[in-house]
Amino acid sequence: MSTECRQLESILQGPGGRKIVVRNDGEATSSDGGLLLLGEIERQRHFVQALAKCCVDYRNPERITFSLEELLKQRIFGICQGYEDLNDHEEWRNDPLLNIVCSRKNDEGAMAGKSTLNRIELGVFGEAQDDRYHRIEWDKDAIRGVFVDAFIASYETPPEEIILDFDATDDPVHGEQEGRFFNAYYDEYCFLPLYVFAGEHLLSATLRSADIDGAAESTPTLAFLVNRIRESWPDTKIIVRADSGFCRDDFLAWCETHDVFYILGLARNDRLIRKLSKAMGEARREFIRTTHVARVFKEFRYRTRNSWSRTRRVVGKAEHMEKGPNPRFVVTNLDVALWPARELYEDLYCARGDMENRIKEQQLYLFADRTSCHPFRANQFRLWLSSIAYLFIVELRRKALQNTEFKHAQASTIRLKLFKVAVTVSISVRRVLLRVPRAFPYWDAWQGCSLAFSTA
Repeated sequence: MSTECRQLESILQGPGGRKIVVRNDGEATSSDGGLLLLGEIERQRHFVQALAKCCVDYRNPERITFSLEELLKQRIFGICQGYEDLNDHEEWRNDPLLNIVCSRKNDEGAMAGKSTLNRIELGVFGEAQDDRYHRIEWDKDAIRGVFVDAFIASYETPPEEIILDFDATDDPVHGEQEGRFFNAYYDEYCFLPLYVFAGEHLLSATLRSADIDGAAESTPTLAFLVNRIRESWPDTKIIVRADSGFCRDDFLAWCETHDVFYILGLARNDRLIRKLSKAMGEARREFIRTTHVARVFKEFRYRTRNSWSRTRRVVGKAEHMEKGPNPRFVVTNLDVALWPARELYEDLYCARGDMENRIKEQQLYLFADRTSCHPFRANQFRLWLSSIAYLFIVELRRKALQNTEFKHAQASTIRLKLFKVAVTVSISVRRVLLRVPRAFPYWDAWQGCSLAFSTA
């Protein structure tokens, strides 16, 4: 019979000839005090509970230790705290604070191990009821609705106007996952997820194979979002914004038919360049005169030779820089009286660049690109888990950090300074006592966050 041997002590040389003894046998301690903030957000907004309601659990209730909601909390809170792999949970599941915030009836003992958590992702659609090991399945359309409902619930009153930003990005793969494909533009094997944001709010995250047009599935996704939003906000003006990769006639025509406004990039061609030639000459002369970047805007009516079903309003930006001419075009159905050419391009269209920061935050800090399962469906669920984790970050910024130095902080900064907090945990019959170090430098911000959610 083998025994487990583990090094519990390290001895270092300290000042004054004293030895420094380091042991990892501390009792009832946690390095993740920020779990309390996540638990309070969940208590109010029920993000994980809503996700759990989109799943069907065919496990025998008499033979399970952890409910589906407890498993999802453990997995999503782990992503927020920086534990991207299921392997991390083999040790982290012993964290006493994790047990408490996952609402375990028995607040002692370890949470689920990696094998149990893995069964959530590997549910077999339509077969879970008869599968021996993977007895949890989920409803795709229901989960898509969770993000829209969370966005709507973040407003006390309907907004007059919202802007939906569409964008695609690459998600590199390094194995033989289902749906992987070599994409020549990104020069790698990858997936091509489609994201939709409204400001910093995430409304949709759809995993796609990379062997498709970048605008694939964008029209049905838009239809789903608009119909869902208008059920609650029938009078809200909706504007769709995207780069030229989404400038497809079916997308534009759907917007025009359903009273949705759009502004999209338009890929340049010889006909468009000729229409902008006079303005380009003006910009060049202005650059020569001032030696500063010069912009001249011109708008006109335009229709492609074959792909568009109608003539549309196009705005051209004639720009001349030190490196030379830089013409750009956008197409829109917004009223010229409300949005003149320069304001339309500089103030409205260029603002879409912030969405790229939101996507980077998802992939770099919340592990949305950790799609290493073999089944494509399981990787889609992983993407949603990271997306739910993102909702917690947005809610914390929106409700508790607006008047602090962290109001624009990314998930990595929030994790480092507010979530990764060492606490000691004392559990008794009547209460749970947590002690934060006196030297914790962000105590004021942390306490402000806890009060913002605990008093609501």
